[in-house]
Amino acid sequence: MATSIDIREEAGVRTLHFGSDWIQGAMRIARPWNLELDYTREMMTALLLREDSRYPRKVLLIGLGSASLTKFLYRHYPLAQLDVVEIDPGVVAAARQFFKLPDDPQRIRLHISCGADFLLNSGKQWDLILVDGFDALGRAGVLDTQTFYLMCRAHLSQQGIMAVNLLGRSRGFKASVERIREAFDGRALCFPSCDSGNTIAFAAAGDSIEIALADFKEAARELKEKTGLNLLPTLARVEQAQTCAGGVLVI
Repeated sequence: MATSIDIREEAGVRTLHFGSDWIQGAMRIARPWNLELDYTREMMTALLLREDSRYPRKVLLIGLGSASLTKFLYRHYPLAQLDVVEIDPGVVAAARQFFKLPDDPQRIRLHISCGADFLLNSGKQWDLILVDGFDALGRAGVLDTQTFYLMCRAHLSQQGIMAVNLLGRSRGFKASVERIREAFDGRALCFPSCDSGNTIAFAAAGDSIEIALADFKEAARELKEKTGLNLLPTLARVEQAQTCAGGVLVI
């Protein structure tokens, strides 16, 4: 896959583009380990859904972009093994040169492949699967099919969670959510869109998830203390949108 890669900088923020103005990734140069874009922060809400302090130990990231999610997990979860699948080697090169992707093959295993093909040929399971793959036109292609979501489900551990970045303002958004729900027998939850128009969907197939909103907020405060990532505004939006029926989040 040949991608036209464009690197831009403005107001201290470096951004990744695939031949258009649409931002495929971003890094604040003064704080390269932080999550600059709202939707990347919201994807990390998955870290609050399991009480195990060792969660997650095995993570699969499909779509590298500017390596924001990879760097965050690498820095703050030193026991986690990260498998990163990226279809375009040029994106990997850009992430290393411009976005400080660590060179640590012991903890970060890079695979140049289509995410669907990688899963089809893998026998591994992961505690967390993060899906964030689009082309220059914002199309996810095979990464937004029921077959792909079924493969993700099959590769999740008993504690496993899948988090997917969806374009909440696109015409196919509702169909994407329905495909995820069908693949996971209804065990999926969609957060309200953030300002960028991105919507994050979560799904699980193993141990049930049932968290009181008060406990959810406490977990968010602990995460903020541990990593500096503040998800409390996200949870306030979730509460306002009545995503948690009866004050309990259930997946």
